Amino acid sequence: MTPAKGSLGAVGKVGQGKVGRVDRSEDEILVEELAALGAVSGGSGHLTRLVARRMRKNVHEIDLVVPLPFEGAVERVVDVLAGAGRATGPLRFGPGTDQETIRAVVGGGAGGLNPVVVTVLVTRGGVDGSEVRLRAAAKEGLIKQRAGERTAVRLAALLGG
Repeated sequence: MTPAKGSLGAVGKVGQGKVGRVDRSEDEILVEELAALGAVSGGSGHLTRLVARRMRKNVHEIDLVVPLPFEGAVERVVDVLAGAGRATGPLRFGPGTDQETIRAVVGGGAGGLNPVVVTVLVTRGGVDGSEVRLRAAAKEGLIKQRAGERTAVRLAALLGG
């Protein structure tokens, strides 16, 4: 996995609807990201996968209102996630809908080396702006870094919440 600072590529928009309804589960993505990180550092990707499946998740959700119309809020979320991470899948967009789900993998924890799956659901709101539900999930080892919680708070601040 590549650290989260800057040029990690495009952010993917996936599916529509509730935050949890996307192509690959958070656990699958986190296990694969940790296995890739383990393989890069000279370890066994297979062993890392086995251990990662048994690790607990640190999950944090934040609800906020972004003072932008729906399309502007979606673009703002895409820009923030693109600056912080990389897409987890292909770009898919459902035009004419009232909700958009965007997902990315962001580096969190010490040195940005702990992968965090960030899923953002943007819902068309009223005159005050668009509703945003931000969910960040990361695997936790023996040393608790609260990477999911800290990443959610950091990204919510960048979104203006």
